[in-house]
Amino acid sequence: MKAYFDSVVKEVPQELRSLFLDPAGTAVVTIDMHDGHLSEDPDCPCPSPRGREIVEPLNAFMAEARALGLPVIHVRATLRRGGVDEKLYPSAWRYTFPICVGEIPNIAEHALEGTRWNKMSIDVRDEDYMVTTKKRLSAFYPTDLEMLLRNLGIRRVVFTGCMTDCCVINSAFDAANRDFRVVVPRDLTRGSEHLEEPALRIISMHLGLVVDSAGLLEEWKHWS
Repeated sequence: MKAYFDSVVKEVPQELRSLFLDPAGTAVVTIDMHDGHLSEDPDCPCPSPRGREIVEPLNAFMAEARALGLPVIHVRATLRRGGVDEKLYPSAWRYTFPICVGEIPNIAEHALEGTRWNKMSIDVRDEDYMVTTKKRLSAFYPTDLEMLLRNLGIRRVVFTGCMTDCCVINSAFDAANRDFRVVVPRDLTRGSEHLEEPALRIISMHLGLVVDSAGLLEEWKHWS
């Protein structure tokens, strides 16, 4: 199988295949694929319109992964009403992101519990797992994702979703620092257009494999 190493397509060395590509002990993780990022409503509190491009491809990918017996885990940010989760220490992105992209009028409702923005925008099945206590950029903080992965016997995580240069790369760093093997299908994650490629290059150099989802599925089928 081929992967992208600092944006250059190369064959995955044989000694890395079992470490990163064995479907046994692998989970598919989606990150923040909810209406708070993906709704077309003008009131969307933290729009990531490019993320809409991957909704149907991700649905199809998850269906094939489930058919191969891989667990699917959906991680979604949820903040308590009243703002207590950011009362004394607001997330840094709330200060810097609007300066970069422009004012976001409804940003106060981003990830707020009980709002319509927490509705998942992708296909969630009864057999999937939900992790809904994400409150910062990483899927691991301060959630129980690691405990779930350990109890499922997971060694490899496939990260998909929003945003490549933000929550996906943060989650990839945290996973690698916890000695999980990281795989990121480049066609199933979206973020800031000009930062996607640099983020994927960082992931491929320091954290894990960057691949195409079709190739990954074929590799998994070969293993099975």
